[in-house]
Amino acid sequence: MTDQLAEMPTDWRRALAVVAHPDDLEYGASAAVATWTDEGRTCAYLLATFGEAGIETLTPAEAAPLREAEQRASAAAVGVESVEFLGHDDGTVEYGIALRREFAAAIRRHRPDLVLTLNHHDTWSWGGTVFWNTPDHRNVGRAALDAVADAANRWIFPDLAEDGLLPWDGVRYVAVAGSPRATHAVAAASGLERAVASLLCHRTYIEALTDEDPQTYCHNLLEGSMAAVAQRFGGRPGVAFELFTR
Repeated sequence: MTDQLAEMPTDWRRALAVVAHPDDLEYGASAAVATWTDEGRTCAYLLATFGEAGIETLTPAEAAPLREAEQRASAAAVGVESVEFLGHDDGTVEYGIALRREFAAAIRRHRPDLVLTLNHHDTWSWGGTVFWNTPDHRNVGRAALDAVADAANRWIFPDLAEDGLLPWDGVRYVAVAGSPRATHAVAAASGLERAVASLLCHRTYIEALTDEDPQTYCHNLLEGSMAAVAQRFGGRPGVAFELFTR
């Protein structure tokens, strides 16, 4: 990892975001998504779970429909129209062939130039403190990275082609949000307020998480995150990614 973050490439038009839970994209990446959709790019969201185990005061049966509705509203706030859920059990998503196949099918269906996912590494950090990453984030992120190659290979999951999902070798980049090994960034100050609005859509989760005023909490968190990126990005507030080029 270099001290300074490079500019994210712009020679792509379609993105597919593959993450584990509602709010995974809103804790940082959505300002970049808002910036991209402003530029005429498209982005679709694919979520492995409904995030139904994330709120202590609600049963999974109660939480799932609330979190789905909040995620759809959250995506709309940054210009994303397509939101899909795979319905895996929150907290117990397993890395494996079945998950890779589902992600490869989505990549073949959406045919993106860029795949966006969340930190797949064992740890993440905030404010100088290092935390152990969750199994869902690790497993979904790693499966998403592997599925890019799976989607391009006609001999892996050949039944997908039989169902009309032909191989797609058009993914040029995989961008990992929230990575402790960030290499690139997007200047996203213009997307900050919509990112705040997007995170605020997850009000049920946020109100269970903090006693702070939700508006203040969301604005301070995202503004602080983007300011931290600015220190390594020529003073420009932004969103950082670990970028893999194919």
